[in-house]
Amino acid sequence: MNEADALELSREAIWTVLVMSGPAVCSAMLVGIAIALFQALTQIQESTLTFVPKILVVLAALTVTASFVGGQMYVFTEHVYSRIEKGY
Repeated sequence: MNEADALELSREAIWTVLVMSGPAVCSAMLVGIAIALFQALTQIQESTLTFVPKILVVLAALTVTASFVGGQMYVFTEHVYSRIEKGY
């Protein structure tokens, strides 16, 4: 394995992590913005108000996208194993 192969594999690994974490992070971000807007409009400054809805939405997003995330991990793993099998 040369430097180009290592960089390509690292790039694919980082991209896979971004794609797999995207649904959970985006849903948490959208809920956080909505709650922040709600808190700004109502002037309720309860710090624990943000945690429970975010946790519930992230769990729901992970449940809904679990097959997609698993599929992405499977494709990446198969690609890495095929590269190992070929010797580079």
